[in-house]
Amino acid sequence: MNAHHERRLDGDREDEGARVIPLDSARSDGHRRGPDERGALERGIASGLAFLRRRIAGEYEVDEFGYDPDFNAAVMLPVARALYERWFRVELLGLDNVPEKGGALLVANHSGTVPLDGLMLSVAVHDHADRALRLLGADLVYQLPLLGHLSRKAGHTLACPADAARLLGKGELVGVFPEGFKGVGKPFADRYKLQRFGRGGFVETALRAGVPIIPCAIVGAEEIYPKIADLRPLARLLGLPYFPITPTFPLLGAAGLLPLPSKWMIRFGEPMPLEEYGEDAADDPMTVFNITDHVRENVQQMLYDTLLRRGPAFF
Repeated sequence: MNAHHERRLDGDREDEGARVIPLDSARSDGHRRGPDERGALERGIASGLAFLRRRIAGEYEVDEFGYDPDFNAAVMLPVARALYERWFRVELLGLDNVPEKGGALLVANHSGTVPLDGLMLSVAVHDHADRALRLLGADLVYQLPLLGHLSRKAGHTLACPADAARLLGKGELVGVFPEGFKGVGKPFADRYKLQRFGRGGFVETALRAGVPIIPCAIVGAEEIYPKIADLRPLARLLGLPYFPITPTFPLLGAAGLLPLPSKWMIRFGEPMPLEEYGEDAADDPMTVFNITDHVRENVQQMLYDTLLRRGPAFF
């Protein structure tokens, strides 16, 4: 939570007929702050100071993947939470399908041109299921120094079988977007139509780890940056998978980077247990293909159902 630096105007003189209100009890619209607002501000300041003391004293832990729960809770999540609660107004469905403990692989659709869906999913799981979601990210994320560093601080890691297996073996809840950049960068005309789910690597990982797959449908991300064109020569020059043109970017410059305030819904499907397939199923390409296709069909059907439930995108 951000704490606004405020200063009293004790030395100012009152104009005739006017009354000076100290800024610590007033809002910018001239009305007094209520007890709840003042209490929230004081808690925010106290929380920020406590965080700084812990960092200076070294009283925090970082795991083998670089996950820093203290930094994530104090810095990363509050920023994402503001979008989650006030901008996208996220609604959750099927939260009981997220296990309270133990390893599981959460498999979701990916979209939005800029992948904010991963951030919103992390907030949802952290705040409402009381678990850390360890997302598996593309190589490009970790090739960018600042983004890669922050991603690891938030508990995420490279989308490779070894890291995924280690996390699942520790009983973590791991999240993956099998569509990758094909999903997040698809044209607006193809919204909510799932792309290919890779080669089934996530299914092999779940089979070897003996954990269930939880299908997840995210509705709302497709409308935040509607991609209407792609400057591929510029994308190749910058080493990016695509360079999007949207109705607001680059036409409006930096203002065009503000996501549109679409209404979001996130639905968690029933866990898909994999024990029945046996120990050697991960080495059978046909079994892996069939499970992959089944997961994809589940997520696609959940998307259609959730779209109908949400209704208009911006109301």
